[in-house]
Amino acid sequence: MNSIEQLQQQFPVLAELDQSGMEILARAQRVELPADQIVFHQGDACNNYIIVVSGTVKVLGRNAAGREIVLYRIEQQGSCVLTTSCLLGEEAYPAEGITETDVVAFLIPLAEFRKALAESESLRRFIFDSYGERLAKMIGLVQEIAFERIEKRLARYLIEHCGPGYILLRSHQEIADELGTAREVVSRQLKAFEQKEWIALSRNQILFVNKDAIRIKGQA
Repeated sequence: MNSIEQLQQQFPVLAELDQSGMEILARAQRVELPADQIVFHQGDACNNYIIVVSGTVKVLGRNAAGREIVLYRIEQQGSCVLTTSCLLGEEAYPAEGITETDVVAFLIPLAEFRKALAESESLRRFIFDSYGERLAKMIGLVQEIAFERIEKRLARYLIEHCGPGYILLRSHQEIADELGTAREVVSRQLKAFEQKEWIALSRNQILFVNKDAIRIKGQA
């Protein structure tokens, strides 16, 4: 299966490419990356448009003090909003991308990306539709951090990530990174949930005692 066929299989919107789009995708480079590999560093030049066809890439920001926040994930059938933004603005990456699983992706070099915008209506529409969708999700994250109380966001996170047996295997630092807050804030709030007998805490593990109460808190 060539690059065009694989991309069209994953993205039905690409099924009816114009000739210019077909030629551009035919030159896309297929890459396979193992889990826990850096895809791009903060400050790197942005030279390729990235389309993920399988696996997950975590994109996170980091400040000078080393504090991190997970901005979003590029998952199967996804593109990277920061990559698109950096290519359009000719800027360096303001964040870091790390594979969470084995990943298969296609890279479209900068010159071909520019050609797609200028010459291929179908690829141009695909690029900007993907960009708009993921930008909206990033804005939603900013609104959550700015306007929602941490106990509500934490409760919702716990419900969404609860594993088999009503157990969540995460450290307080990992949860803090996901929610864009400090570990101490997460630890304090988890302790409050434990005192209400909603959860039971142990090292890197959270056992759900009253899942319904946590769900209600996440919706309140």
